[in-house]
Amino acid sequence: MYAIKRELKLNNKETSLMRGIAGLRRFVYNFGLEMLVASWSFEGVNLSDSKRIDSIKQVFTQVIMKMPEYAWTKQYPSTVYQSAFIDLKKAFKRWREGLSGFPKKKTKKKGDSFTVYKTSGIYPEKGKPPIPFTNRVVIKAGKRIQLPGLKEFRLKEKIGFICSSQTFTVSRTADKWFVSFVLDADKVPPIYHPIERVGVDLGVKTLATVSNGTCYTMPVTNKRAKTKLSKLQWRNRNKVLGSKKLGVKASKNALDYYIKTARHHARIGNIRRDTVHKMTTDLSRRAYCIRIEDLNVSGMMANHKLASAISDNCFYEVRRQLVYKQSHYGTKVELVDRWFPSSKTCSCCGHIQEMKLRDRVFDCQKCDSVIDRDLNASINLENAPPEKVRSARPELNACGQVGADTLG
Repeated sequence: MYAIKRELKLNNKETSLMRGIAGLRRFVYNFGLEMLVASWSFEGVNLSDSKRIDSIKQVFTQVIMKMPEYAWTKQYPSTVYQSAFIDLKKAFKRWREGLSGFPKKKTKKKGDSFTVYKTSGIYPEKGKPPIPFTNRVVIKAGKRIQLPGLKEFRLKEKIGFICSSQTFTVSRTADKWFVSFVLDADKVPPIYHPIERVGVDLGVKTLATVSNGTCYTMPVTNKRAKTKLSKLQWRNRNKVLGSKKLGVKASKNALDYYIKTARHHARIGNIRRDTVHKMTTDLSRRAYCIRIEDLNVSGMMANHKLASAISDNCFYEVRRQLVYKQSHYGTKVELVDRWFPSSKTCSCCGHIQEMKLRDRVFDCQKCDSVIDRDLNASINLENAPPEKVRSARPELNACGQVGADTLG
């Protein structure tokens, strides 16, 4: 299953429309969250979270939307607030299952997003099933896209083929708006890989080191972008950015600073995402069995001396992409036990010795072999005993689905 994501080319009026729709979605989500938490204090009510949210939805549509002060909620498609309640259900389901933390309120600072979809198809006669595929939006090749319930919008990059989808998600990153939708298409995985099995060691100095000698590094542009961001923040360290609690309104220069900062953060994220996608795709095309270490990323991030390097090298994202690309490239990803001493074991004789983090070369005290620390660890991961290896399962995203690749 693939997802296509394209940037929208909006004018000022269309941008205001998008912000208004995102504000409705944020308002409905926060309203449902507050009402659900308040309903837990009611005695004698034994309902699941899903049924409670359905009751809250009825209150919103039959009471809240009919109030004069909330008449603005009727200006936008009904699928916006319906999808907000659906997202709230999924958030609490994931929390109950222990897959994520307790749902938090939506804010403007973390970006705007909303979902619209085509509700139903065409029924030829009453009582008969709808005509197939009429509940989907046909997207023509070109630089225009029709969102259900809304108008036709322009795209900055064209779609090169005719396709169709039912659900569309619009999101904002910095001051740019994007639309993404899923295609019901499966990739035929290759049946041959040049390499049978490799071990991949995720490091601090380098992005990843493979047991066959290949080394992947984060590009220099990432460091330059972080330097520009730090300089921008330093120059504006004394700027009055506004405060709702103190009643201080942000100036125009402060709003411009927010936009510039968001653009810098988006660029850093794009560089990391592009590098990791290229690395995981290259590995998946070349090797059949990929072994990585089951790292405790959250525990490693607690070390403030390593947190920056770990976040730059995207340890968890590398694992997530390798796992969900198994079905795309016909690979098998295996996890080596996190307590397996891959960095302390000699890949030649099996001798185990203590290693400090600053020691970048493994000098075996038994067989006198000298090898790079990360390369030695990757070889040990490749040759790890079967009892220390387990199969990796696909990670679930915020929607409860397996991550999908992105075209374009």
